[in-house]
Amino acid sequence: MICGRELFVPAFAENRRPNADTPLRNAPYWNTDAQGRVCLGSMRVPEEISARAIAAWEAAYFASEFTYPSGAVRLTTHPRGFLGLWRALGRRKGFPVRFLADSKQTLQEFVETARVD
Repeated sequence: MICGRELFVPAFAENRRPNADTPLRNAPYWNTDAQGRVCLGSMRVPEEISARAIAAWEAAYFASEFTYPSGAVRLTTHPRGFLGLWRALGRRKGFPVRFLADSKQTLQEFVETARVD
């Protein structure tokens, strides 16, 4: 989600179109906190903020320099934590959804909170 010039990246437990009541998970990415807020760092932020620019925002996010795990909230339920998850992913195909930590928000709550902040 783009709100102003900020990018938010939550996670979903299922690969299907969400609705307002869909529970969210924390996206266990570098530079992304438990609220989904991305520290833009080296990311080259696209000028356009529209649905047609989604691919440009995705490309910019994954082309940025990921440098640190964000925040004090647990980003994953992996038994070896955030770094252990990423080390284990190097040997896998696909993402083990069971390690996504509950964000304790629905999609609707997430959108409403981002608009207020």
